[in-house]
Amino acid sequence: MITEEQVLKALSHVEDPDFKKDLVTLNMIKDIKIEPNKLSFSVVLTTPACPMKDHLENACRNAIKHFVSKDLEVDINMTSKVLAPKNSQLPNIKHIVLVSSGKGGVGKSTVASNLALALSMQGAKTGLLDADIYGPSLPIMFGLENAKPQGTTGPDGKSKILPIEKYGLKLLSIGFFTDPNQPVPWRGPMASSAVKQLFNDADWGELDYLIVDLPPGTGDIHITIAQGYPITGALVVSTPQNVATADASKGIGMFLMDAINIPLLGIVENMAYFTPAELPENKYYIFGKGGGKFLAEKYQVPLIGEIPLVKSISDAGDNGVPAVLDEDSVISKVFSEIAQKVAQQLSIVSESNLQTV
Repeated sequence: MITEEQVLKALSHVEDPDFKKDLVTLNMIKDIKIEPNKLSFSVVLTTPACPMKDHLENACRNAIKHFVSKDLEVDINMTSKVLAPKNSQLPNIKHIVLVSSGKGGVGKSTVASNLALALSMQGAKTGLLDADIYGPSLPIMFGLENAKPQGTTGPDGKSKILPIEKYGLKLLSIGFFTDPNQPVPWRGPMASSAVKQLFNDADWGELDYLIVDLPPGTGDIHITIAQGYPITGALVVSTPQNVATADASKGIGMFLMDAINIPLLGIVENMAYFTPAELPENKYYIFGKGGGKFLAEKYQVPLIGEIPLVKSISDAGDNGVPAVLDEDSVISKVFSEIAQKVAQQLSIVSESNLQTV
């Protein structure tokens, strides 16, 4: 009969490639059950969107086969518990992720929407907050132009806003409260106050990730959110051309300022290239090439993804059905990979923060 000590010793040879430590040291092995000729245990990953899930499962099987017995039936439950430091301000939200761009028109809202949805589709409890007060696009992109959030009463007796749920996401936007045909001529303090209400007065429930779609550029709303809430990290969206990467650099510079100091998770390059349907092997770099890679290398962060220029992405947003929902499409796979890489970076940042707390 094998022992639990033998199992743990074997699994101590399996290293998490992100944390550079073995699974036993990281306390990721749980619920070991030993029966005659059968072994079962759980591997608790730091995110349901872990891109290394299959790799780690295979490594565990090989370790048991090599160090314990090749004749054992091994049942591994790959589960997850999102890693995050505790925060007192929004204790039910584990990670707040800002999606930013230096200028408008680069597809920031498209990336934020599909990223949030991809995380949700991979099993994470996810919310999406549209903080673009002057140009909210979430109602159109999710087919919710006429939706109005309901109110509820929190445990403290105060009124709360219930985010609207669609496609498994919790959604909130200033666009749910304003006339879509009228401009929002608010000064900075008024806009900042509205954003605070979307954060503070909403009943988000338990969330692994709250994705925040920021306005383009840098301004009052960015500073209000960055300095007022426990942000885990920021993702910057750009297109390849120089004018976009120059503006993106300014946005990155804001996050790196001492007064803000938010970790940069990486760069997403949108409209990276065009591939005609009839020539699937060809790539045409209509807006230039390598802008995202240049930014990633300049700031020493990952290039999280390169999204091709595909008409179906904009059509999907206009029709209220984000592109990632078409799970058989190339675009869905691109956004799924982006979500996995973002979740991976968040786990790395959180592990680092937990070690310094």
